[in-house]
Amino acid sequence: MREASTELLVELDAASNVTDLLLEQQAANPARALYLRKGPNGWFDVTAQKFLQDVSALAKGLIAGGLEPGDTVAVMSATSYEWTLVDFAVWFAGGVTVPIYETSSAGQVEWILHDAGVRRVFAEDRAKVKLVTGVLAGSELLRDRLINVVRMDFEGEAPDLASLAAAGTGVTDGELERHRSRAGLDDVASLVYTSGTTGKPKGCEITHGNFALVARNIVAFLPELLLQDQARTLMFLPLAHVLARAVQVVSLTAGATLGHTGAAQLLEDLATFRPTFLLVVPRIFEKVRATAGHKAAVGGKARLFRAASATAIEHSQEEDKRGRGEGNGPGLPCRIRRGIFDRLLYARLRHAFGGHVGYTVSGASALATDDAHFFRGAGIPVLEGYGLTETTAPCTVNTPSRTRVSSVGIPIPGTTVRVAEDGEILVKGIGVFRGYHADQAANAEAFVDGFFRTGDLGQLDSQGFLTITGRKKDLLVTAGGKNVAPGPLEERIRAHQLVAHAVVVGDGKPFVSALVSLDPEGLENWRSEQGLPALAVRDAVTDPQVAAAIREAVDQANQLVSKAESIRKFTVLDAQFTVGSGHLTPSLKLKRSAVVHDYESEIAKLYS
Repeated sequence: MREASTELLVELDAASNVTDLLLEQQAANPARALYLRKGPNGWFDVTAQKFLQDVSALAKGLIAGGLEPGDTVAVMSATSYEWTLVDFAVWFAGGVTVPIYETSSAGQVEWILHDAGVRRVFAEDRAKVKLVTGVLAGSELLRDRLINVVRMDFEGEAPDLASLAAAGTGVTDGELERHRSRAGLDDVASLVYTSGTTGKPKGCEITHGNFALVARNIVAFLPELLLQDQARTLMFLPLAHVLARAVQVVSLTAGATLGHTGAAQLLEDLATFRPTFLLVVPRIFEKVRATAGHKAAVGGKARLFRAASATAIEHSQEEDKRGRGEGNGPGLPCRIRRGIFDRLLYARLRHAFGGHVGYTVSGASALATDDAHFFRGAGIPVLEGYGLTETTAPCTVNTPSRTRVSSVGIPIPGTTVRVAEDGEILVKGIGVFRGYHADQAANAEAFVDGFFRTGDLGQLDSQGFLTITGRKKDLLVTAGGKNVAPGPLEERIRAHQLVAHAVVVGDGKPFVSALVSLDPEGLENWRSEQGLPALAVRDAVTDPQVAAAIREAVDQANQLVSKAESIRKFTVLDAQFTVGSGHLTPSLKLKRSAVVHDYESEIAKLYS
């Protein structure tokens, strides 16, 4: 059993709560731009003073409407400034925020509203209001409990945010302060429901202390990102995900300026917002690299791009060796080549991220080692981290001064990571949640010796760097008794331009196989680069040239494992795994059990 810890850097008064972070920012610099909102003429500031005024007005409206300290309030919306405003208003009024993904089905919404005991819902627009009211109409229990549904946009229909704030004008500042200061660090700030990759979502009780202590300590731990002059970041991940919420609170604590956008508008908004640091999921890195490679190929510069990629990877690998004490860093020839490619290619890649990004933070799922080296070598350092909903997201992270590619870093301050004898990662610290809401059986299973059992498998090296090796429940055991971790195999196959997702199967089977779904954009680009005519996905699944390319990707993946663990067969599916299809969570994690269930017949054919 191996263990690693990082000492707590910042302590907080037990009577304080997450709202104090905003009050501190307003007191320190009321004119500081905490947020930027996008309008018809570009981005405009929301100062600390203005944000506090808006939050206070909305909180007073909630209090006037009967909200009592500890009441749960749901928010169902895409990432936006309004989401943030509602979140803090609920906290100022003494309530508990319950995020609901904007893509959630009526059944999921009903479960969360019922399980969390929600009495108020903020819904993004007319469509979301209609969905929620439809759920209420079908449930007498919810209909009797819920007071109202508030729209978060404005189209002249009430109740909306403006009318709610107007209703609170009679609430005094003293009454607001009594509500705001009621909660302490140990009180619940948010019920965040797990994404449900392995069953019905469970409500995680995230406390004020979880958010506030993580925020204050991350700011002290990563000053290069957060305390630089005019630090700013653009949030596009769903705020219903605890990682996005945690980063948002971290940014506020640091006084960094934050903007909101959607995934579809991300690349456009990066150019005008120009963030200095960015929270990114691996799929974005994959897409940016693949797009750059395709543009180079179309322009007759495929060979140049391959050379530039190899140089970036070599440069990063040598930096990594130096960090391990195994070398002196990149040699002169590599540095010269990198300087040349920096002018020819890398600068364009940095421009795709807005041109001012000093660091990116990758989370939510595994980042391919090759991609991490490529982007770091190209001047876009990637700090990969690890966490779960139950740890308020980050419990380990690489830092600018302590980075090891392929690892997820070292414990954040106030956190201890232990790897049990069976390889399971156990966590104890400031981010670990209070427990699952109204689920004592789950809580009894979730903790051992005061540590949270993550269900993930990993390894700790002698310097405290954690590497994720798989998911305990995902571990396959073949009929021959061989244990196979599907993650590394899937990651390597997914690195191919043609592949959107790969799912390795073989539990209880005589050998390991894989299901592969194609990336439509990657398919189009690949065909173009090969000088082949366009081909629809439904036709590509039986195309021999596509099959040969996937076979090469599978063969490369098999180099990572022994023959007994290698993939013998694969099938290409005429399907896309999406949130809407039920095969991805809103944070884009694969729902393995759903894929295996829905494609049972295709799996059976692999073993017939």
